[in-house]
Amino acid sequence: MRLVPNSLHDEVAATLRDRIFSGELAPGAFLDEVALAEGMKISRTPLREALKVLTAEGLVRHEPRRGCFVNQVTEQDLDDIFPVIALLEGRCAFEAAGNASDADLQALEALHDQLAQHAKAQHINAYYDANFAIHEAIIVLANNRWLAQVIGDLRKIVKLARLQQLHAPGRLGQSLSEHMAVFAALKARDAEGAEAAMRTHLTRQRTALRELARNQKSRLSV
Repeated sequence: MRLVPNSLHDEVAATLRDRIFSGELAPGAFLDEVALAEGMKISRTPLREALKVLTAEGLVRHEPRRGCFVNQVTEQDLDDIFPVIALLEGRCAFEAAGNASDADLQALEALHDQLAQHAKAQHINAYYDANFAIHEAIIVLANNRWLAQVIGDLRKIVKLARLQQLHAPGRLGQSLSEHMAVFAALKARDAEGAEAAMRTHLTRQRTALRELARNQKSRLSV
């Protein structure tokens, strides 16, 4: 019997995760195990293990006798998840305000400079990457592995939504202003202010998504 390296299914999961996030594997899409295994030149054993990982993350759902499908995040899911993320990332900002060194703040300032440049150029994908790096940095500065773990699990589910909300009219500039408010509070070592600003930032992401959904429905009904 050929042994499958423990890391192979992790690599397969990472590849599939990227394809889901890029939209190549669209929400609701059936995941054909035979075709995927052939395309990735692997056996179905590591593929099935990878699908178990993605199912546990909430990116994939398994239906008995039917197989696996890319999960569809509903409006109710977003309503339920965003307030939780806002609370958790708000707490990270609170902790980061007390933990950040001068060197940490300098590194954050450089990231915010990149963020502003991408916003000015209207480069949404590049802005999202810088935005993600800032959130990650604040989570690291909070120095709480339990917060980081729970946030990481939830962010995988709403990653696509957090990118989509940047396409709402005026959202890029609004997001930049919100980030600058969080950063100003961090520089001032204002823990409560940083927490409140971060919670506002996450709450407004959900608001932007609602506006996008309404606009799409309006266009379809015309």
